[in-house]
Amino acid sequence: MAGRQGHIFACTSKTEKECFDRMLFATGRLYGESVLKIKKGDALFLLNLDTDVLHGAFSAGSDGKKDIDAEAWKGRYPYQVRVAKNGPVYTAENAKKILAQMGLGWRDTLVPGAAGMLAAYLKDPATRLAAFQKSDDEKPRLESTTLWDYPRQSYGKKPKGSNKYAGVTPAFVIYNMVKRYTEPGDLVLDPMAGSGTTLDVCVEEGRRCKAFDVNPTRPEIVQNDARKIPLPDESVDMVFIDSPYGDNIDYNDQPANIGRISAETDEFYGELEKVMAECYRVLKPGKTIGWLIGDQWVKKKFTPVGLLVYERLARQFDTVDIVCVARRGQSSNTGVWHNRALRFNFYLRGFKYLFIMKKPDGASGKRGKVSWAYYER
Repeated sequence: MAGRQGHIFACTSKTEKECFDRMLFATGRLYGESVLKIKKGDALFLLNLDTDVLHGAFSAGSDGKKDIDAEAWKGRYPYQVRVAKNGPVYTAENAKKILAQMGLGWRDTLVPGAAGMLAAYLKDPATRLAAFQKSDDEKPRLESTTLWDYPRQSYGKKPKGSNKYAGVTPAFVIYNMVKRYTEPGDLVLDPMAGSGTTLDVCVEEGRRCKAFDVNPTRPEIVQNDARKIPLPDESVDMVFIDSPYGDNIDYNDQPANIGRISAETDEFYGELEKVMAECYRVLKPGKTIGWLIGDQWVKKKFTPVGLLVYERLARQFDTVDIVCVARRGQSSNTGVWHNRALRFNFYLRGFKYLFIMKKPDGASGKRGKVSWAYYER
């Protein structure tokens, strides 16, 4: 196992037996890309999240693939790898504490030295543990609530988009959408691409991307009006759009720029509804669109842009959820403006809406049985 990287798979007490019976480790879409990086012979470990017990070490009996056994776990965990034993299998309790001593989490890919040390520790708990640097580039966390907050516009070693672009999209928002709602190789559409944040995230995450804008900022973005998208019907796996929310930002001087229309007029929402109709047309049934939008407070007048946009979206799409995205990079996030807000009794825009919507797939009326958990007060 020397010189091999390692991978930790998670299971529960309900799924552990099937892992060993099939000699197959697996995960779902959110962590599928890490499985596809596994090569035959890599070190493997299995962590029971219920008992906090770690089993290992095993070796990969195959490269990581999708649907090696499509029937396993009733298809819930399609990213899989065959498992081979390397002699006796050892176990250790308090697994997360052990990983923490190594500076790792169970989702991290283990560099060769870390994989070897963890295997040695399972065999002999007297083995001294050392901390290791994580092997992967920095990634944002995957959000589990409807309040998303991230201190910077971009992440990782390579910039995503340009933080000098007016109204630049926070890259972590697109990352979360891409990871949750697409598979590697899927086609993502951004019809108002701006500085290309969606493009950059998709390239890094192995998704294809079609990026358009009425005023392209780079060669990879094709000039186009979002009210007429040059793509076939039902050809896109996900749409992400960070649209203007009025004429309060001077994006560009293009006559077709919807951001030149006041959000206080019905015309603004009528033009955005044309964009929605095109997004609906090109999106595959059952697939997702994320629409990022903020409200407006200009000249002592508040306009609930987000709610008015949502009303139009809901005419065509089913609602998956509504997320509140904290705003941190806007020009008004300064001491001067915070002082003015208190002195003159108004509020600065502290968040944007992320409306996560789905194109109906014809089976939306069918509901599965849900087992609810009830909690005492």
